[in-house]
Amino acid sequence: MGQPAVETAAASEPLELVEAACCICGTDDAQPLAVGEDFEYRTSPDSFRAVRCNGCGLIYLNPRPEGAALARAYPASYHAFDFSEERYGVVFKVRRRLEARRLLASCQGLGDAPRVLDIGCGDGFHLRLLRDFGGTHLRLEGVDADPRAVQAARRSGLHVHQGLVERLGLPQAAYDLAILIQTIEHVEDPAGLLRTVLALLRPGGRLLVVTDNVATLDFRLFAGRHWGGYHFPRHLNLFSRATLRALAVQTGFEVAELGTQVSPVNWVYSVRNLLVDYRAPRVLVERFSLEAPVALAAFTALDWTSHALGHGALLRAVLRRPR
Repeated sequence: MGQPAVETAAASEPLELVEAACCICGTDDAQPLAVGEDFEYRTSPDSFRAVRCNGCGLIYLNPRPEGAALARAYPASYHAFDFSEERYGVVFKVRRRLEARRLLASCQGLGDAPRVLDIGCGDGFHLRLLRDFGGTHLRLEGVDADPRAVQAARRSGLHVHQGLVERLGLPQAAYDLAILIQTIEHVEDPAGLLRTVLALLRPGGRLLVVTDNVATLDFRLFAGRHWGGYHFPRHLNLFSRATLRALAVQTGFEVAELGTQVSPVNWVYSVRNLLVDYRAPRVLVERFSLEAPVALAAFTALDWTSHALGHGALLRAVLRRPR
């Protein structure tokens, strides 16, 4: 993804920030870990601080933007609003096949005509995969708070609700599978979100969570400022196996599976952020983006090794509502 131009005059204005606490412990007893900027979209001139909870080890943004300030951090060029073949070419084609295989594995054993809810669905990328590869027996719905994402998804003929899932009044105990793919890290109150999802699932229903993993080599190398998983200021809460398990159990879920998954994205953005910060030539910066297949392929190979050792770039959890 190329370095976007400043899209509004507001990008030069600081964001309004509020103090936050650990979403697991409920305290603000934490140590500073990193200070960084919005290296990717430059939606504000602010510096942001990531901290690590002294109680459970959760990493979170404090202080952080909320409400209208947080909405400003998602410009029209944000990749989740338009992840398409026209924009990303061969990268889109490769990811489409890989993600389809992973999603279909999550749908096994759901029974006849299962009801599936993708929360934070963006432009509907994963819903389209389920529709195109999963067959007509899947009853698919999506949720996203951003009207631009919802409009893009609906243009694909998808059934998508606009708003926060906590406030939509969706039917309880009605869904067989819920999906949170690269979503929970963006949420101000992950515990509240998981409790809402628990109530939406049928007894025995599953929740698939995919999110950034802080127990990785790329995190150790770039944790002080440039790690791609910080995604300043859009990623509010960042998890390890231990903290994700703790959150799941605290909110009433059973942990059926908890492992890692391969992704080159945080590696690529870590290098890119460092180059941007040190004002490297644009031609060099552009070699590290979501549109750069060589860098993505190289770091995919590296992360396969990390994944084999249990430290893949992404956490993948299957949680279950108790029967």
